[in-house]
Amino acid sequence: MEDAVARAFHEEWGRIVAILIRVTGDWDLAEECAQDAFAKALERWRRDGVPDNPGAWLTTTARNRAVDRLRRARIEATKLREVAMTSLDGLPGTGGGGPAEPDGSGITDDRLRLIFTCCHPALPLEARVALTLRTLAGLTTAEIARAFLVGDQTMAKRLVRAKAKIRNARIPYRVPPGELLPERTSAVLAVLYLLFNEGYSATEGTDLIRSGLCAEAIRLARLLVLLMPDEPEARGLLALMLLHDARSGSRVNALGELVPLEEQDRTRWNAEAIAEGRAQLGQALRRARPGFYQIQAAIAACHGDAATAADTDWAQIALLYGRLSELTPSPVVRLNLAVARAMAEGPDVGLELVDQLENSGALAGYHLLPATRADLLRRLGHDAEAAAAYRQALALAGSEAERRYLGRRLAELARDAAP
Repeated sequence: MEDAVARAFHEEWGRIVAILIRVTGDWDLAEECAQDAFAKALERWRRDGVPDNPGAWLTTTARNRAVDRLRRARIEATKLREVAMTSLDGLPGTGGGGPAEPDGSGITDDRLRLIFTCCHPALPLEARVALTLRTLAGLTTAEIARAFLVGDQTMAKRLVRAKAKIRNARIPYRVPPGELLPERTSAVLAVLYLLFNEGYSATEGTDLIRSGLCAEAIRLARLLVLLMPDEPEARGLLALMLLHDARSGSRVNALGELVPLEEQDRTRWNAEAIAEGRAQLGQALRRARPGFYQIQAAIAACHGDAATAADTDWAQIALLYGRLSELTPSPVVRLNLAVARAMAEGPDVGLELVDQLENSGALAGYHLLPATRADLLRRLGHDAEAAAAYRQALALAGSEAERRYLGRRLAELARDAAP
């Protein structure tokens, strides 16, 4: 039963909160009533069993809780009537994200409206993205903090300030008119990118892949392409998601362990998704405005083109990461560049770049830095140093699948060192 509630949370949280924000107009109330609904589900579902439509049950429960809260507080009688009369048509499990009132944008998806509300230019860029991930995806403050490589308390304060800004500035819950879309595009793309990343490689928990988040990010990216058909980065992001998602079925083995790219069974990759991703990337590149997401999609396409790991054009991938690093001087991009150059030029080249990153402190606490260093040391035959780096990565990893993988690598080194 607990698993059913957890699964419903991952799949339905953003949908429920988006609907409640629309019908109550109160951000905090929407989140509190959604939380109450999930708490009640733990109690009721244990006694009565899991309902046939968990999403609709949760949304109805949360909506009723909101009605009760508004009634007892005697707040906005008109708004109370709107909430009480809200139809269940289009609620979770019945298709779509819940119909919204027309606002001239042509977009009636509550969750896409929620993204645009959070991504208002009055908010700092990081706050826009973080707030959307918290509200739409139900990610914890700790998960979002990891995505931004900041402390939990720092992220918590940003979230509080962002919600207060939306409330005090009376930022409307709607998709803006077409001429105002560009000022929000970068933040909306960043939200969908990080939403997909959390689904594709969860920062914590027992499952490495949260397929519901991946599917939702792809669905919203498709809507964004329809909304902004001439924006190449929107198509580039959709292409990137499709090309990565095509490999999902081969990333975890039967034991729930992470399978690295070079060991994956490529016959299990989704050829249809790869073809669609390449087609979307082609349309984006024809605009002759390459950007962050298009370059990443091109890298993913290089992997998709390789029939075997040995066929991978690592030199081309290293060039693309070099361009990406120039465009976005991120330490995570530099780490990926180090991996690509290690594969193209040798592990010693990659190790030098990784050591530079480590000495800079830019990725302190990021488990993939010591994990990458460990892998390069292992390839160079420095097993004792590799084992120490694997132990460091193991202490930092949040996903159970990643911890099992790192533990397996440690065990392999121990077996090799045994007399």
